[in-house]
Amino acid sequence: MVQNYTVSFLRLCRVAGAALLLGLLPGYAAAADADPMANARVVGEKRCSDCHDTENSLFGHTQHAKAFRENPRNDTEKAVCEACHGNGSLHVADSKDKSKIIGFSKGWNTPIERQNAQCLNCHSGGQRLHWPGSIHSTNKLACSDCHNPMARFSANGLMKKAGITETCQTCHQQQRAEFRKKSHMPVPEGKMTCEDCHNPHGSSAKRLLKADSINELCYTCHAEKRGPFLWEHAPVRENCMNCHSPHGSNAEKLLIQPRPFLCSGCHSTTGTMGHALWGNNTTGNTGSAVSPTNLNGAALGNAPNKRMTGRSCQNCHSTIHGSNSPSGARFQR
Repeated sequence: MVQNYTVSFLRLCRVAGAALLLGLLPGYAAAADADPMANARVVGEKRCSDCHDTENSLFGHTQHAKAFRENPRNDTEKAVCEACHGNGSLHVADSKDKSKIIGFSKGWNTPIERQNAQCLNCHSGGQRLHWPGSIHSTNKLACSDCHNPMARFSANGLMKKAGITETCQTCHQQQRAEFRKKSHMPVPEGKMTCEDCHNPHGSSAKRLLKADSINELCYTCHAEKRGPFLWEHAPVRENCMNCHSPHGSNAEKLLIQPRPFLCSGCHSTTGTMGHALWGNNTTGNTGSAVSPTNLNGAALGNAPNKRMTGRSCQNCHSTIHGSNSPSGARFQR
């Protein structure tokens, strides 16, 4: 019995000593009182709606309102408005002091870190596992820059615009222009969204990709290009973007430039590999005696060469992504 009292006394001394030490540490007391909302109390949703009636009517259509009002999981969600904005008693007492409540607009000046911390209280993990350190996080992007939890502007996701693509394109103007080129991914048509390829909340891969590499991402839809092939085309195996522009291009099939110019970027214009593409094979040699000649002295006719029409080089090298034919070393079958 004496031993138990002794142990309890020693524990009490340690706790008291730690509290005394922390109280004496410089800046500790200031840090404890740094939060101006530390002493705020819950006032309830009805008190908030007395002033914010417009916001209350719009908020009623959102997923958050339905979850918080109809099926709250804890006391925080039961507070509805104050679940996100923080306890409101100090804000009610002095509504002009912006430090007494958490605001999610640019003009309210609540630090981005604090805004996002409120959202991550519930929305952590899952797709947001890589949010810390992501390019959007390091560029001080707030959740409210893309989402509007106070009104239902989109069919799902509480996006700030009508959809995911429209929201992304408010910042990514270059990609918006590329999607309007002649050949493009079917994003403007609504068959895809930016989120089909990218995870805006963070990824372990570059460019917020939803796969470990560009090729792995492309293969999720273009499985026939994956291989393995008996005869592999080196630039295809290395990176799909060696030949294709992922968002849009003015050349067919998202190519970075038209064929045969794309092919000639790697295959020299002399010798059998390049078929002397810029020589007498360019436009055909069916001209008459009075026809103009090229630099090699060959006559230039009016009949276009097969290497410049249709699928160009792929008229013959049809399996350019790879071949499993024993005779497919030149990707002709």
